[in-house]
Amino acid sequence: SSFYRMGGRNETKVMYFILLGFPTTAELQLLLFSTLLLVYLLTVLENLLIILIIRNNHSLHKPMYFFLGNLSFLEIWYVSVIEPKMLVDVLSHDKCISFQGCMTQLYFFVTFVCTEYILLAVMAYDRFVAICKPLRYPLIMSHKFCAQLIAGCWMCGLITSSTKLSFIARLSYCDVDKINHYFCDISPLLNISCSDSSLAELVDFTLALMVIMVPLCTVVASYICIIFTVLKIPSSQGRQKAFSTCSSHLTVVILFYSTTLFTYAHPKLMYTYRANKLVSVLYTVVVPLLNPLIYCLRNKEVRFAMRKAFTCRR
Repeated sequence: SSFYRMGGRNETKVMYFILLGFPTTAELQLLLFSTLLLVYLLTVLENLLIILIIRNNHSLHKPMYFFLGNLSFLEIWYVSVIEPKMLVDVLSHDKCISFQGCMTQLYFFVTFVCTEYILLAVMAYDRFVAICKPLRYPLIMSHKFCAQLIAGCWMCGLITSSTKLSFIARLSYCDVDKINHYFCDISPLLNISCSDSSLAELVDFTLALMVIMVPLCTVVASYICIIFTVLKIPSSQGRQKAFSTCSSHLTVVILFYSTTLFTYAHPKLMYTYRANKLVSVLYTVVVPLLNPLIYCLRNKEVRFAMRKAFTCRR
């Protein structure tokens, strides 16, 4: 049995959950597995390539690329928390995950999501200083300050995740051990809980609002200032050059924020829609695959560094 009695009372505690994932036929199972495996390997390789190119190219030793390298490092772990288990479950009949395993997956996933929100806001601030305060840029964005910003992103992610998990892990899961998702996320766990989850929901909603809205406001404010500054540049070539340094970051921000915003702004309400599982695929599988491609295709310096690296090897 997946339940045990607690102190002779009628409360029971789930020992494991069953992740329902995506219902597929036997014919489609192998195709889905192959596609997900290819996407996972490509995502990891793309991000590793970006880290290596930034590390080995002295022209990319700038705050903008320091943050990009950290984003790539973050996304390798971000997909590795979800996709390997997802791949095993596609082929396996036993889609179980232990209660501890589920909480661990949730803890790291929430940590990485929250860290990415704040990191993308930090990258927007970096672009704001570079374009709006170019003369003071080297002084403001020093190595020490950049390292402090990265440490702050991770600290916020870890604290937010620990706080959310301390409330979610206390909930009781009585008669339902099936999670209608492909990984342990906040919304499915809140929905299958048989105890009063109102406090956990309130804490989750408040923290989600802070972690999403504060970085989002930072991004919006930064780009409003950037737009006004760029419009004052007299030459069209100068305006184009200024915008080109922001275009890749802005594309990544729009992709990540738009796919996660509605899911985490009101998780329990959003879970009632079947589309939530498909939206989750976008930000756990598709967006991490596209991000390195966006930075490589839309950023001239990264493209040049890649060409240089491959030319030297040949």
